[in-house]
Amino acid sequence: MDQNVNNSLKMFIEYLQIEKNYSQYTIEYYQQDINEFFLFINEQAIDNLQDVEYSDVRIYLTKLYERRFARKTVARKISCLRSFFKFLVREKIVTENPFALASIPRLEKKLPEFFYEEELNELFNACETETILGQRNKALLELLYATGMRVGECSNIQLNDIDMYLSTVLVHGKGNKQRYIPFGSFAQDALEYYINNGRRSLLTKEAPNDYVFLNSRGRPLTPRGIRHILSKLIERSSLNGKIHPHMLRHSFATHLLANGADMRTVQELLGHAFLSSTQVYTHVTSEYLRNSYLAHHPRA
Repeated sequence: MDQNVNNSLKMFIEYLQIEKNYSQYTIEYYQQDINEFFLFINEQAIDNLQDVEYSDVRIYLTKLYERRFARKTVARKISCLRSFFKFLVREKIVTENPFALASIPRLEKKLPEFFYEEELNELFNACETETILGQRNKALLELLYATGMRVGECSNIQLNDIDMYLSTVLVHGKGNKQRYIPFGSFAQDALEYYINNGRRSLLTKEAPNDYVFLNSRGRPLTPRGIRHILSKLIERSSLNGKIHPHMLRHSFATHLLANGADMRTVQELLGHAFLSSTQVYTHVTSEYLRNSYLAHHPRA
């Protein structure tokens, strides 16, 4: 393949990192999708990005559907490649964007999954605070539910980000945007107990660091590590099914709105750039209230 093709990708990745401030996780998806498209054009004997036409795009989309990719995945790939070629047009590497006319498949509107308050109590009770790792797990679970922060944001929290006097945590969100989130007494008690006891035991002299949540080797806990911990907690509880960290974020938003919180406030706490991202929880809240009514009203 033409070296200019690979150089174009390198320039685009630098653009995502420097100008767009995209996370490494997002950039890896972009790189993966673009490289996959490069393999396709190589099979079609296309050596130059300038030679890619809309007809080639249609063939590529047909191949994606033949591989039975989910509509959400196809939509992501189209969006990624459209952005890539838009960048190439801006840099005058190509004259037209062949993905400009490609239609993104309509996605199914799937409501966010969340926990009911009774289910959350089961999870909290599954934490064994007598052990070092149990103290960490309880603090982790309490903080995720108390703040609604993303798992990647939680793994990056450091000691100086937490203000115990004001009961707030400074969260470094997407695009290097920062926000302060308050937390309640349950999370504060769990954090203080873990930081003063379990964390000190986990910290090693060989690898000192200021990250709040550490693994058994004293190193910062990764997002994957957090997912593993939550999966183990649900195994110990009486709950069924799989857990993912975003369910705690969804529960945070759903319970706030169900108890009368203002949507703009919830948007700010979640770190959503657009109110439309937060509005999905109004539908979840309606279902939540309905189920609670049916479960608890004597003549429902």
